[in-house]
Amino acid sequence: MKLRAELHQELRQRILSLSDVTERQNAGIHEDAFFVEGKMFMHIHPESFRGCDIQLAKDDQERVLAEGKARPHRWAPEAGYVTVIVDREEGLAPAMDLIRMSHRYFVDKQNLSRMQHQENQRGSQ
Repeated sequence: MKLRAELHQELRQRILSLSDVTERQNAGIHEDAFFVEGKMFMHIHPESFRGCDIQLAKDDQERVLAEGKARPHRWAPEAGYVTVIVDREEGLAPAMDLIRMSHRYFVDKQNLSRMQHQENQRGSQ
């Protein structure tokens, strides 16, 4: 059985292996925050490593909560956040499924924004 610190490090490495992800430790009120092109999509709580707060699209959030795959976030559920508890090695894979879902959502959002900006540039020329 892995210790909490080992679980935390393994999860960090898995998150950082996703495309275009950067990490900022002690980013404001969040301990270890992860970003896609400057937008935070999730953070973990290493001091008591038990969980991750992950921001999802609202429809994904509703489905994940209804399926019991996560808990409602204590402070920002209206922003699409859910909390996933990772207290044993078996919890890493389900947590990563939700983290990948969030990552795809934010990457797609960034790509759409970039495409709209390019179209606006072409339209104004």
